[in-house]
Amino acid sequence: MAKYLGRVGKLKDIFTPSSVPFDSTLLTRLCNLLTQHHGGIFVLTGAGVSTESGIPDYRSEGVGLYARSTRRPMSYADFLLNSENRKRYWARSYKGWSYYREYEPNLTHRVLSHLERREGMLHWLVTQNVDSLHTKAGSLKLSELHGSLHRVVCLSCSSTTSREEVQAMIQDLNSDWEGTAQDFAPDGDVTVPQDAVSRFKMIDCPKCGGILKPDIEFFG
Repeated sequence: MAKYLGRVGKLKDIFTPSSVPFDSTLLTRLCNLLTQHHGGIFVLTGAGVSTESGIPDYRSEGVGLYARSTRRPMSYADFLLNSENRKRYWARSYKGWSYYREYEPNLTHRVLSHLERREGMLHWLVTQNVDSLHTKAGSLKLSELHGSLHRVVCLSCSSTTSREEVQAMIQDLNSDWEGTAQDFAPDGDVTVPQDAVSRFKMIDCPKCGGILKPDIEFFG
């Protein structure tokens, strides 16, 4: 655990974009706004909320994936195109999950949960994030606009399975598989060497044999 906490601290420093000092007058105005509209506040969050937890985003200047790398996320069309693309995606995602599952909510997630559950100020929270950190923080009035990496869906029968169950099934099929994690991406996958990808074996839907996909919205 100590090793994990140290790694998260380093990732937080790497992936959190720089910002100007917070203006206390703006905080006062925000508090007044929340009080005036008690119970009617609608909140929309995006990737920047989770960088403080150590999860990189795509577009932040200097620290987002697009600023650090020429790597781009796999599109939905490429995912469907052939089994080799899906194997590459799942090899990276399988390796990355052992890190991704351990991320914890930061202060922003906890404050929003508190405003909903203890103060009754929030009407609803919508997030574009797929990390489920709002759920971990205790938010209940929540819509995950782009889905969650904590679930896996079959593209044929539409059955949904927890990510942990799918990970266990993949592990059983790849008990001797090893891949070195190299570059962390916003959606939970990591870069692994091509020779490791070629040795990876992906499972099919245990109910119908269909294609499995994380229950998230892909680019494209």
